[in-house]
Amino acid sequence: MREFETRVRQDTKEIYMRLDDEQTERQLLAGWLNMLFRDRRAHAYTRHLMETEARLSREAWVRSTDASDLVSSGVMSLRTTVLSQMIEIRELHAADRRRQIGQLTALQGQVIALQAQVTALQGQQGLAGGHTQPELPEEAGSGS
Repeated sequence: MREFETRVRQDTKEIYMRLDDEQTERQLLAGWLNMLFRDRRAHAYTRHLMETEARLSREAWVRSTDASDLVSSGVMSLRTTVLSQMIEIRELHAADRRRQIGQLTALQGQVIALQAQVTALQGQQGLAGGHTQPELPEEAGSGS
């Protein structure tokens, strides 16, 4: 019988312990629930801050993408401008060369004409008065 009593006492003790544990667990859950209920404003504010930060991050990303696209198009525009200016410079160089060649050809023609006139004049002087050489200026004539 003692065994039975011991067994009943142990079972009773175990039941009370389980009840205490259950009560403690309920109290703990109730405390957590109360804490969450009290902190719900703080949680709502935290959620609001996180949503605002996410929205601002998306807007900043869009702005940065737009700025990057704008800079890229500006660079492409500058490249196009530089290329067109380089082509224009080449065309101007070619036109300048053609102009210089034209001027050089005209000057060569004038030199040939002047040489012909000089030769003709020398021929006329040779027929008229003999073979006299024109006098050199004093500065040019003094060699020593």
